Amino acid sequence: MKTKIIVITIVCIFSMSFWMCKNPQSQEAAVTVSEAGPGQSSVQDDQSEKNVVQIASESPDHTTLVAAVKAAGLVDVLVNAGPFTVFAPVNKAFDQLPAGTVESLLKPENKRQLQDILEYHVFVGVISEDMVTDGRVLNQVNLKNVTLGNKDGKLTVNDANIIGSVKASNGVIHVIDKVLLPQ
Repeated sequence: MKTKIIVITIVCIFSMSFWMCKNPQSQEAAVTVSEAGPGQSSVQDDQSEKNVVQIASESPDHTTLVAAVKAAGLVDVLVNAGPFTVFAPVNKAFDQLPAGTVESLLKPENKRQLQDILEYHVFVGVISEDMVTDGRVLNQVNLKNVTLGNKDGKLTVNDANIIGSVKASNGVIHVIDKVLLPQ
């Protein structure tokens, strides 16, 4: 009797699977799922605390950084749960780079180089201001290290000054005055 029930169950499962494969509606659904639209960044939520991308997008001092994050295709990554510590250079920091550098990095053919630079500004985990200790080394998303500094209350990452910090729903943003360049 048990064998008969098992055989009937297997036949039913097989039949349902076969029917779903042949059913045009199920194929349509599969196409819809595989051709999903924009990622996590397209979710509209005016109730929750803002994430690192939303905060940077609202800052008039971070328009170049936001444009770079978009050009590098990293928006959907940075709106996820994280947590992230983002070292966010202000627009003036990008102005300190040699002329034409930003424009060149924003070109599609330089996307991977831009991603490497931006990933050098992100640590997976939260490093709040009180956790910045002199000589602490962090391994960034691009797998290269930065060194934090804390001398007489002056906080730094590599040779950039941390000039402010903002808590986000998915981490913390440390505003910095220089662009960090991977070595």
